[in-house]
Amino acid sequence: MAKLRILFMGTAELSCPSLKGLLAVPDFSVLAVVTQPDRPKGRELKPQPSPVKVVALESGLPVLQPERARNQDFIQTLVELVPDLIVVVAYGQILPQAILDIPRFGCINVHTSLLPKYRGAAPIQWAVVNGEVETGVTIMKMDAGLDTGDILLQERTPILPEDNSKTLHDRLAQMGAILLLKTIPEYVSGNLLPRPQPTIGGSYAARIKKEDGHIDWNLSAQAILNRLRGLSPWPGVFSFLEDGSRKHLLKIWQAEVVEEAGQPGRILRVEKSGIIIACGQKALRILTIQREGGKRLTAQQFLAGYPLQEGQQLH
Repeated sequence: MAKLRILFMGTAELSCPSLKGLLAVPDFSVLAVVTQPDRPKGRELKPQPSPVKVVALESGLPVLQPERARNQDFIQTLVELVPDLIVVVAYGQILPQAILDIPRFGCINVHTSLLPKYRGAAPIQWAVVNGEVETGVTIMKMDAGLDTGDILLQERTPILPEDNSKTLHDRLAQMGAILLLKTIPEYVSGNLLPRPQPTIGGSYAARIKKEDGHIDWNLSAQAILNRLRGLSPWPGVFSFLEDGSRKHLLKIWQAEVVEEAGQPGRILRVEKSGIIIACGQKALRILTIQREGGKRLTAQQFLAGYPLQEGQQLH
């Protein structure tokens, strides 16, 4: 029996377990990998390959990096590869119908939410920010919409109180790879029929921006803690402390909810065990904090070099 000819499209770290999983299956032949062009990163802004490109090159696979997936020459290249199936995992561009129509089994996508909830670019982060207690992975047959295609399989996982977006990302990446390998044989054999997404319960997870990390102290302590967890490690959450004519940016990396009350954003107490700041409901004890341009420090280490006062106000 001929091997299933698969074209893989992915860019982010999330994509790598799925690509590695496909490469480990003897009945699959990965023809090539499509990923985003190398982008400037780091202090020197040197172009860096995507995580998926690194895996592809280590595996000896051809790599295609079109600036735009709609480029006609690129689409023609895909036609000439004659894939049976295109697998897409965190690629970063919406595919035109001309690509969706190329493989005889169409295109399937690994999406890290329980669709139709959290369609879009940042489903993992917003699920944590919004205080969800459960999320999961959806394997979807793609259409021309934004994560609106029919569902093939789903798997659920709890969002644990200690989870942040990084720990949840890593778990969902592994879950997605396992579910993908379970889905493909069932789908191509006709034993797994796509089913439409529910018409209710849909939501959108917009791309994360740096300003999403600016703390609104009028929110409850739990809501702010959820935002801290959901936006870690990037962009992190931050607030501003005015010191005379200067305004200092403070990043908060670790905190816990405490049963105290006061004016939102007001420093209630300064202790070695933590800096207690009032929120719209209850308060947060700040355990790990960082000044702009400085290192992450425990509250005790931070206060040794940058004393804070009760009554100071964060904005």
